[in-house]
Amino acid sequence: MEDLLNTEIWDGRTLTDLLTLEFLASMLGNVVAAILILVIGSILAGWVKRRLIGLGQKHAHLDITLFNFLGNVARYVIIGFAFLFVLNTFGVQTTSIIAVIGAAGLAIGLALQGTLSNIAGGVMIVFFRPIKIGDFVEVNDQMGTVKDITLNYTEVASLGNVQIIIPNSEVWGNTIVNYSSYPLRRAEWTFGVGYGANLKKAEEVIRDTIMADERSKSDPEPFIQVNNLNSSSVDFLVRVWCDSADYFQYQADMKRKVKEALDAAGVDIPFPTRTIVNAAE
Repeated sequence: MEDLLNTEIWDGRTLTDLLTLEFLASMLGNVVAAILILVIGSILAGWVKRRLIGLGQKHAHLDITLFNFLGNVARYVIIGFAFLFVLNTFGVQTTSIIAVIGAAGLAIGLALQGTLSNIAGGVMIVFFRPIKIGDFVEVNDQMGTVKDITLNYTEVASLGNVQIIIPNSEVWGNTIVNYSSYPLRRAEWTFGVGYGANLKKAEEVIRDTIMADERSKSDPEPFIQVNNLNSSSVDFLVRVWCDSADYFQYQADMKRKVKEALDAAGVDIPFPTRTIVNAAE
């Protein structure tokens, strides 16, 4: 029994040393200090994260996506340092722990290649900003509005408001079509009129109808020209610029308005016809 009590157990101390009131009091003090460090670290991490995100939300010219990312990174870094302080409180040599983590990094990296590639993709997306929250995009054959960008995935709301989760490695590794990147877009239509129609009148009706809409831009100059002679129609190619946010509804509205205007002006809008010959005759 005496040999057991004199055996070194932890940090050069015997069981007899560990059972003293002085040691137990010091350990209790370390536990209390560790709890305080963790609580303060957690509060500080949350406060720094909120401040960074709030800074991005306060100024319109700042990218909120970047500040969301920086807020999360700052939170994890502060919590990580808090844990290191806790270990130091109990006398643990953190330098040796860091060395062990570094040695295990290669094995962890090989085991988590997919996760790490997603994180790498998330970092690239945040810093190079090909897309940001609120953009209307098409990525990996998925179209919708970007709702969130995390370290691992990008969340997109589809046209039907369905949540789509795309791994960041697939976002960064595929072609990204960002419909919100530029403030203006060019809408394009083809309107066909009959061969007997007055082409000058038809062009005036099309131009006046489209340019009367407040969403139509006169600069850059609209393009309205005869583009093709089909078997049953003369086709006008129409290209007009509008705000990117108005594009889809604007394009749909003009199809109906131009059709109604051509009808009201008496301009013939042909439809394909087919003559059937009776072989018995």
